[in-house]
Amino acid sequence: MRRIGIDVGGTHTDAVLLDGDDIVQTTKALTTADVLTGVTHALDAVLSAQTADSPPIEAVMLGTTQFTNAVVERRELAEVAAVRIGLPSGRGLPPKIGWPVDIAEALGDCVSNLHGGYLFDGHPIAPMDTAEMQRAIDEIKRRRLRCVAVTSAFAPMNAEPERAFGAMLAEALPEVHLTLSHRMGRLGLLERENAALLNASLLPFAERVVAAFETAIGERGLDGRFYISQNDGTLMDVAFARRFPALTFASGPTNSLRGACRLTGLDNAIVIDIGGTTSDIGVLRDGFPRESNVVIEVGGVRTNFRMPDILAVGLGGGSEVSADGHQVGPRSVGHRLVQEARVFGGATLTATDILVADGAASIGDRERVAGVPAQVRANARARMAALLDEGIERMKPDRSPLPVVLVGGGALLVPGPLPAASEVLRPAHAEVANAIGAAIAQIGGEAERLVSYDDTPREQALADLTGEARRRALAAGAAENSLRVADIEETPLSYSAGAAAQLRVKVVGDLSPSGFAR
Repeated sequence: MRRIGIDVGGTHTDAVLLDGDDIVQTTKALTTADVLTGVTHALDAVLSAQTADSPPIEAVMLGTTQFTNAVVERRELAEVAAVRIGLPSGRGLPPKIGWPVDIAEALGDCVSNLHGGYLFDGHPIAPMDTAEMQRAIDEIKRRRLRCVAVTSAFAPMNAEPERAFGAMLAEALPEVHLTLSHRMGRLGLLERENAALLNASLLPFAERVVAAFETAIGERGLDGRFYISQNDGTLMDVAFARRFPALTFASGPTNSLRGACRLTGLDNAIVIDIGGTTSDIGVLRDGFPRESNVVIEVGGVRTNFRMPDILAVGLGGGSEVSADGHQVGPRSVGHRLVQEARVFGGATLTATDILVADGAASIGDRERVAGVPAQVRANARARMAALLDEGIERMKPDRSPLPVVLVGGGALLVPGPLPAASEVLRPAHAEVANAIGAAIAQIGGEAERLVSYDDTPREQALADLTGEARRRALAAGAAENSLRVADIEETPLSYSAGAAAQLRVKVVGDLSPSGFAR
């Protein structure tokens, strides 16, 4: 398959044209304030490799930080009606509890608590009240809200209460954007509810963003399929992305890890993606990013998304360096590197300036940093290596050293070895590993359930859950003969009657020739 991968970062927008496993063309363009301009520049650069005799481009895969940035920067967020189904449980912990005040205010104060929901063992908490549901819908209508998030207790086990309210709402207000929590997060009501609320608040923005990307691609005569990468290393089509923009959170680091896997052939390694502002450290496990098993905060809001386990270190090409070189970052000039770094005529000493002064890179005008003292350069290099070494030690699965793969535009910042690594690899095309990761992303399906081994043997429970995950992957457009189990997570439940456990199975496969079937 001839395809284009694009990854939009905070400093650069990277793109790559692949023909099967062959890299045909790569480019790095500065991310623009409107994002779309940077994407079109990157597209045009890789399309320059196309000739009249070139095979057609069958797909474009895009990774974007726009939705993450919208939450972090508190912009483009719509007011959301929060509907929780679980009374009489949950009265003491209302929706948006613990949120930063500014983002809670941005989403408004429309909250409805309804009776209903189920326990993990399938027993109902309380019957649903149709009149109560209608009053919630009337309030949404009165406030003229366009976005609604619905969360019920243990919805990943039994989503019927969410579906029932969603159907009633859609009949009364068909124009409303609706997010049902069981499609967003995992077990854990508050974090799953938070994920659904964030997603719902992004839905009008997602309509505009996806439409703009589609227009840019269409104007360049690319009539192949268009996908957006998710935060678990898999793809979603544009229709799905319009409904679940929050599933793109942290897709950038995920793409970098997957790209490192392809460039090196290593399925198990530590990957450091060094960008303009930060270095993101993650762990490859069997070819996919190790997922976090703790609550993830997005813009100060606790969620339980399928997120990669990433440690962000304040070191990048734009990191500011102190006068004596002992301090590098976390402050950074970011995408203003080409205006503010000394090698480009600016007045700020950055990590890139240190690299150029040492002769490790030919960027800008080396004469502008010729006066940086050797001791300052040595101090800065030592500090950079120490920052990454500390991060590697924190992320290693055990005491055994692992290979470390350096990717990203700032990979040259570490020209020497790292004591915490068994070896350091800097593969060709490492600067666009994130775009390569987007281009090679697969299709996934995931299933999660609380099970009692007293009622169902463990082998049968795993087989049932794997079958469910396979069906979801096939429905999402995976090729059946390429499916494999990528991850099994089993967590015994303490203090519960019987041999109970929380099971999660993830299945992945290659994109089928016919694409998505959602």
